[in-house]
Amino acid sequence: MKTIEFYQINTFNNKLCKGNPAGVCPLDEWIDEKVMQSIAFENNLSETAFYVKYDDKFEIRWFTPTTEVDLCGHATLASAFVEFNIKGNLNDQITFNSKRGDLLVSIKNDLLTLDFPKDEYNKIDISHDLTAAFKTRPLEAYKGSSDIMLVFENETDIREMIPSLDKISQIKARGITVTAKGDSSDFVSRFFAPQSGINEDPVTGSAHTYLTPYWSKRLNKNTMIALQLSQRGGILKCKQNKKRVEISGNATLYLDGKITIDNTAKKHR
Repeated sequence: MKTIEFYQINTFNNKLCKGNPAGVCPLDEWIDEKVMQSIAFENNLSETAFYVKYDDKFEIRWFTPTTEVDLCGHATLASAFVEFNIKGNLNDQITFNSKRGDLLVSIKNDLLTLDFPKDEYNKIDISHDLTAAFKTRPLEAYKGSSDIMLVFENETDIREMIPSLDKISQIKARGITVTAKGDSSDFVSRFFAPQSGINEDPVTGSAHTYLTPYWSKRLNKNTMIALQLSQRGGILKCKQNKKRVEISGNATLYLDGKITIDNTAKKHR
C-alpha cells in the first residue's frame, strides 16, 4: 500500500466553509486514471485536482465525482495555493500544463490570480430544452467550448432561480451558466452541471473565461467584480486581457491528510 497527500482548499472566499472546496492531490508520478476517478468520487467535491511536476511546469488533471473535465478554475487555484503556501514554492508564478494549454497562476500577498485563455462563445437559439429547464425565459443564449451561457434580465432572476436539474442533465454540455448584471457587483452568475455530477457548483472559475469577455464588452469595462450566488457564495475579480482573462480570488486551507491506495495503482508516464 502507498499513501498520497490530500488537501481540501476553499477557494474564491476567505471565510470558513465558504467559496468552492476543491480536493488537491500532489503526485510524484501519475497513477491510474480509474483510481483518480474513484478518489474524486469518494471525495464528492465539485472537482479533485491531481498534478505532477515535470521540469519547471506542473501537469494537472481534474475530476468531478463522475467524469474528467478538461478545465477547472477553482481546483487550479487550489493547487497553486498548495504549492505556494504548503509545499514551499518560492516563485511568484507557476505554470500548469493542461488539455487547454498553459495555465498561469500568480500570487501577490494573499490574492491568487489565474491567467487563462479566453473562451470563445457564439450566440445560439433559445431552444425548447433550455426554456423547459428554467421557469424564466432567458434574454440570450450562447455556447462556449463546453458550456452554455444564458443571460437573464436581473440579479433577482439568478438569485431566486429554481431550475429543473433533471431537464438540465439531458442537455449536451458540461453545464449551464446563468448570468445577469449585478446589483452590488458588475455581474452575477450560477452554474448547474448535473450531467457532470455537480448539481450546482459553488464557484466556477472556468465559467469566467467566457463570462469575463461577455460582460467586459457589454459593460465596457476591463476590470470587474463578480459574485457567484450559490449557497456558499464566491467573490471573483475579473480582468479582460485581449486573448486571455485574469480571475483572482482568495483561498484557505480547510483540511490536510493522506489517502491510502494500492501500489498497483501507479501508472508510468
